[in-house]
Parts: sequence; structure tokens; C-alpha cells
Amino acid sequence: MTSNPEKRLRLSLAVTALILAAEVAGGLLSNSLALLSDAAHNLTDVFALGLSIVAAKISRRPSDHRATYGYQRVGVLAAVINGLCLLLIALFVFFESYRRLISPPQIDIPLMLTIAVVGFIGNLVAALIIGRGHEDLNIKSAWLHMLGDTLSSVGVIASGVIIYFTGWVYADPIASLLIGVGIIVGGMGVVKEALGIFLEMTPKGFHAEEIAKKICDMPEVMGIHDVHIWSVAHRHIAFSAHIWVHDQRLSEVEAIREKIELLLSDMGVGHTMLQFECAECENGGIYCQIE
Repeated sequence: MTSNPEKRLRLSLAVTALILAAEVAGGLLSNSLALLSDAAHNLTDVFALGLSIVAAKISRRPSDHRATYGYQRVGVLAAVINGLCLLLIALFVFFESYRRLISPPQIDIPLMLTIAVVGFIGNLVAALIIGRGHEDLNIKSAWLHMLGDTLSSVGVIASGVIIYFTGWVYADPIASLLIGVGIIVGGMGVVKEALGIFLEMTPKGFHAEEIAKKICDMPEVMGIHDVHIWSVAHRHIAFSAHIWVHDQRLSEVEAIREKIELLLSDMGVGHTMLQFECAECENGGIYCQIE
């Protein structure tokens, strides 16, 4: 298996496209909403994987005069778009589920189960191709798409088995509702994390006041203010602050800077901007408002 994330995405895209074609045909022929709901989810996956491939390519571009931090947030933007598409698909699934709860149609169960099993195997293969544990939010969102599809296929198979043995046709729209809930949960998680990056919220696992206290605990540091910590992209943490020190030579300040950067690096901060001052901030707090 290739270790190149983009090649994994392309292989997963090819598998997902085949599953989509099979599920659309099977859903229409068997009249199964659960199967069509899963196909709709696969349609967003085809779009999501394609978008992720393009975003991954753009994200590798080096910094330039237009993007001094680089183009890594293109991948985060792709994750937001993917998440919003999931939410729209979930709304459509809920609407169709309501219609079928009111008037459940006849379903060709053997055909539905056959296509659903094929879809499950294909989705599982696609998820395994991408693999888990990616730190890139763009690749992670694509993997979550495929994992969600695999679980959706399980729901379709379960509803088919219930209808086959009990004749309870409401299992199909109910399974679709559960699939829709799963889609929303996955979509909201991706959107929330990505929007947190765009809004430059404090990354999960970091606390500005705790970091400021650790820096202030250094004997060379008299105070700290104008503290900011944010994500340039997923898992790319930046930190900036004004450090109050005794009046001293620049060469002596350099040793303090290295000590603070080592502390921040151990916490997972990759980009540090420190401004040293020999006068206390008039604001008197660690957060200075931008006028």
C-alpha cells in the first residue's frame, strides 16, 4: 500500500465511484430509500475526495507574497465544504424518510441486500486505503467520510435483514433516519474543527493563561502580555506574546528566547513570535485588545 496520501485518496475515489454507480442502480431497481440514502452519502464522498485531492495539491505550495503563511488552509476550507455538504445531504435524507414513513413503498429486498453488501465491502476497502491517524484535517475529513459510509452500509444491511424476516417495511426509512443522524454528527464535527481554525480560536488542548504562567515562572521573565495562540492550519500551532524582561543586552535576551521557544516546542507549538520589552504593559493583563 502506498504511503502517499494523495495516491490513497485517488484509489479511494475510484472505489467510491464504483460503489456510487452500483448503489444508485440498486436503489432505483429495488426501491430502497436506505440504499439511495447511502448512495447520496457516497455522492458527497466522490465530491469530497476529489476536493481533498485538489486541496492537498494546493496545500503543498510554498509561501509567497500572496500567502506568507503558505496555502495550508486550502485543505481546511475543503474540510468545511465537505462538512457542509454532509449536512445538506442529511436534510434531504430526513425529508425522504418522512415521506416514506407516511407511505412506505414495496422494496426488492434480495437486490437491496446484494447491493448493500457490495457497498459495505467497497466502503470498507476505501476507508482502509486512506487509513486512519492522519493529522491533516483535509485527509482526516475524507477518511471520516469513508468511515461514515461503511457504518451507513451496515445500517442498510440491517434494515434489509429486518424487512426480509419480519416484513416490517418501516425499517427502511428508520435506517435512513439513523444514517442521516450519523452524517450530521460527522459533518458538524469537521465543520466545527475547521471553523475554529478560520476564526483563530485557541486550539484544543492549549490554554493561553496556563502557558503564560509557565513562561512567567521563569526567573528571567518579569511579565507577559498580548498573548495569542492559534492554528495556522490543522496541527500547525502559532504563538505570539510580548515578554517583559530586565533592561539588558540583546545577546542576553537571545538565551531567554531560546528557553521560551524550547518550552513552547515541547507543548506542540511550531511557530513562535516573541517581542521583548523592558517596560511593563499599561494594560496590566495578558490579553491586549486590538483597537
